[in-house]
Amino acid sequence: MTRTARQGLGTAGEVLARRHLERQGYAFIAANWRDPHGELDLIMRDGDVVVFVEVKTRRGDRLGAAEEAVTGAQAERLLRAAQRYLAEMPDLADLFWRVDLVAVNLAPSGAVARLSHIVDAIHAA
Repeated sequence: MTRTARQGLGTAGEVLARRHLERQGYAFIAANWRDPHGELDLIMRDGDVVVFVEVKTRRGDRLGAAEEAVTGAQAERLLRAAQRYLAEMPDLADLFWRVDLVAVNLAPSGAVARLSHIVDAIHAA
């Protein structure tokens, strides 16, 4: 899969994840926040909790479940990126926060085969 195809797949997954979370009552803050050391796919708010959402999207299951795609090193990068984001946003700094995972598996047709939301999926070691 080319980089552009992967990016398109990732973007589609992020749109699906955001819609799902908004239907659950989450409020959107930002998407694709980047700094030189990492990226946060979605930043949402669940009541008084800031939720950093890692979205993993797969077409089919040839490479395994989307939930299995977060490595230990990636989890550490996500936690550090979340801390840097909060350091730049003083109005959010006093709130609790967590990192969730939304895994999207698409059927070959492009339809959603499965979408799972794992709350507080990534923790500091």
